[in-house]
Amino acid sequence: MPQNRHNTIGVKVGKVQVGGGAPVVVQSMTNTDTADAAITAQQCLELAQAGSELVRVTVNVPEAAAAVPEIKKRLLDAGCDVPIIGDFHYNGHVLLTKYPDCARTLDKYRINPGNVGHGQRRDEQFSTICKVARDNAKPVRIGVNGGSLNQELVMRKMQENTDRDLGKSSEEIINECMVLSALESTELALESGLRKDQIIISCKVSRPRDLVDIYHDLARKTDQPLHLGLTEAGMGAKGLVWSAASMGILLGEGIGDTVRVSLTPRPGGDRREEVYAACELLQSLGLRSFAPSVTACPGCGRTTSTTFQELAESIQAYIRDNMPEWKRHYEGVEEMKLAVMGCIVNGPGESKASNIGISLPGTGEAPRCPVYIDGQKFTTLEGTYDELSTAFQALVNDYIEAKYPKRDTPLPPGASSPPADSRSPKSKSPLRVIA
Repeated sequence: MPQNRHNTIGVKVGKVQVGGGAPVVVQSMTNTDTADAAITAQQCLELAQAGSELVRVTVNVPEAAAAVPEIKKRLLDAGCDVPIIGDFHYNGHVLLTKYPDCARTLDKYRINPGNVGHGQRRDEQFSTICKVARDNAKPVRIGVNGGSLNQELVMRKMQENTDRDLGKSSEEIINECMVLSALESTELALESGLRKDQIIISCKVSRPRDLVDIYHDLARKTDQPLHLGLTEAGMGAKGLVWSAASMGILLGEGIGDTVRVSLTPRPGGDRREEVYAACELLQSLGLRSFAPSVTACPGCGRTTSTTFQELAESIQAYIRDNMPEWKRHYEGVEEMKLAVMGCIVNGPGESKASNIGISLPGTGEAPRCPVYIDGQKFTTLEGTYDELSTAFQALVNDYIEAKYPKRDTPLPPGASSPPADSRSPKSKSPLRVIA
């Protein structure tokens, strides 16, 4: 946890506060056709249940704008009040004006100042969106992107660099233009009638080092809340590592009020993976707790059996499947720590350090699996993988029921638990022994 966070103004997005000392907020974006209200609402619900506290949808055509109220209605009917953000490019000034129900329904508008027009038209159309936000009491995100940066600004700064022989590299000029675009657009938004507590800023690029440099500069020059994320992180390990490398540095320094990990999914892949990644990032830094963590060893020559890997994978999936309901009903369950270890070297030690830990036998070890609960030997399990998995899941269920207070009123689906800065599990009843 950083000792000091960058001081920013608090901005309310629906029920969620961004900045102003609030916990760092996780957000994501749908990849459905927004005009299909049913499928988009379903994905919004899934993202919210996975831990996304804000969900953004593309609003690019009249059909998408017209569908927004129905999407919101479907979510509310499902008991989910996650704030919905409209992502506008090129024609946002038209859609927000022609579809007032869309403008009223959305909880925030995202504006990219690099593609709302050119010259005087750019300022007019940007201002139109800001005035709609003002009239509907909505916040905006001024989202500058490296791939769609205002080229008029870039050419002006390039020429200045040549004329004044400043000796800046093109990379330095682009980074400078990113920050300048965000700050100039913020001033225009204020002139258009928005208040400071209605503006969030982002400057997204695709390279980690540039992101760090840009946000260091931004943090020195503005107290608006900052949205962190690489604009195109990429797929799989590359996207995860590059996002963590850049955002981890900034978050560790107290910079950043809301985050998105923009992973490219595999064809037909699970969009929730980017939410899980963002939650894990914040949890790894001690900034938030979203779900029980599972410690598992990587395996070596001592662990030639795959049972511990299969058990670790199954318990991780079990947590993801059940966490939406656990979070609704049990206070503090997201802080639980589990361990699934593969041999005697680190197995007992890591198991004792967890709330529930199991140490499976390594190659040549006795086929018995000691289980530790809150540091104490609790039982020993034996059997097939299926038997071990069933017994371990039962232990998890019993621990949750015994140790975490049940909420008087369950949280709505997709709701986030309040930050658990001072919560601790409270024992209610002894655990049932599984022999």
